[in-house]
Amino acid sequence: MAATTTTPAFLTLQDRVAIVTGSSCGIGKAIAINLASMGAKLVFNYTSNKEQAELVAKEINSGCVDGIPRAVVVQADVSEPVHVKLLFDEAERVFGSQCQLRRNILMLQRGRKPGKTRRWGRIIWLSSSLEGLLKPNIATYTASKAAVETMTKVLAKELKGTAITANCVAPGPTARDMFLTGTSEELIKRVIEECPHGRLGKTTDVAPLVGFLASDASEWINGRLLV
Repeated sequence: MAATTTTPAFLTLQDRVAIVTGSSCGIGKAIAINLASMGAKLVFNYTSNKEQAELVAKEINSGCVDGIPRAVVVQADVSEPVHVKLLFDEAERVFGSQCQLRRNILMLQRGRKPGKTRRWGRIIWLSSSLEGLLKPNIATYTASKAAVETMTKVLAKELKGTAITANCVAPGPTARDMFLTGTSEELIKRVIEECPHGRLGKTTDVAPLVGFLASDASEWINGRLLV
């Protein structure tokens, strides 16, 4: 008889709510699907690719045994504060989750009655390994990622005492449209040769790490950059 395994409670996200930005494709899609597999309810954010976002949500909701959707799709431009507010308003409206913080990817404790809530949250930003390489001709992109990493460290300190952590994941070259489109075969080959694993990363390499950071098991990891 095959041995059965159960996921430790501190690695599950049962009935917690995740807002995942840019989740219609690539790394964001893989993260969303993995969080759902860990038991999370999801708010899918997309900017323009509504059809793809709805396909991902449909894939997750098709596995709901009780027929109650665990994923909803919301169009929003996260550079606009009013749109960010909309994401959290939708999370509270659909899933009844009381949100303590309105930023990027945030895990939320299930809403409780007023007076009985406690703060808890996980903020997980995505950066890039390019930030540390300081390659020429991508100064603007590199600077934007450096800003994300700095904000992560500062925010972790600002949230002292709230049980909300902030961390950042900086994947290396990953096989997704954003990297592959317009990249020469020569460059892809060189990147693979430079990688200790001898291959490009996959979106499914990144998603489990984000899932761990979103769980209770990551409580002691805060203000860190994981490359």
